[in-house]
Amino acid sequence: MLKLANNAPRRLYALTAVLLWVASGLARADETVVHFAYIGDTHTATYEGVKLGLHESNLQGKFLNYRFTLDDYPPSRVGTIRESNYVAILTALNTDKLRALAVRIHHVPILNLTDKDDSLREHCIPNVFHIIQSNAMDRDAVAQWEKKHPGSRVKATAWDPRFVKYAGRDLNKRYTAKYHKKMNEMSWAGWVGARMIGDVIVRGTAPEPGPVLKFLKTKLAFDGQKGLDMTFRKTGQLRQPLLFVENGKLLNAEAPVRGVVDPEDYDSLGIKNCSE
Repeated sequence: MLKLANNAPRRLYALTAVLLWVASGLARADETVVHFAYIGDTHTATYEGVKLGLHESNLQGKFLNYRFTLDDYPPSRVGTIRESNYVAILTALNTDKLRALAVRIHHVPILNLTDKDDSLREHCIPNVFHIIQSNAMDRDAVAQWEKKHPGSRVKATAWDPRFVKYAGRDLNKRYTAKYHKKMNEMSWAGWVGARMIGDVIVRGTAPEPGPVLKFLKTKLAFDGQKGLDMTFRKTGQLRQPLLFVENGKLLNAEAPVRGVVDPEDYDSLGIKNCSE
């Protein structure tokens, strides 16, 4: 009978370890790393949403050897960002800083997560995409509701932690499990921003600013857990339904309001055309 030398098991173990190390190195060599930037306060619901979206994009991307990373910048360092480093930039900035960033870095998609300013939509900045709804969208939603229900007082919102349709319940649970708090419209917008870019790339778009920018303008159909494939208008605004809250209670109704306008006419909310 053939006998193994006393140190054979150790040699076999060492060989196995080497093979595993080589295999892991090959896997890393095949991995495509995609860099995002976030500009804004990191102690906010918006940033929490971004981190959840990034985590879920990585869960999706690992099967195709994509890894998404995020660099954080406070608003005071907005001038230090270099466009060659990132496939997309997610922002929680005020109007003036957002405009200045878009002028300086005009080849990279910039996703506005927090600013509802109407003038940003009117000016149709070519590389800026507004995830959060505009003030005009909020006003139009409320006006539609009050036309059907005179005398009522409601607030329009992009998201509510009690929203359960279209897998909204699951999204709320994932956010609460991670942060021990309830998801609101700002954390939803952050989640959408990170998930949207990850999804665009995983589905076959080259992980470069130009192709991503073009895809967002022409081919996007993103499921933001609101029951439709969302797209962007020429204004850069994301088409989406809005929810209603009255006296702290989520209403079982959405805008566009059925009976007032076509419930699938999402362009009935907010600014539809560029002013320039």
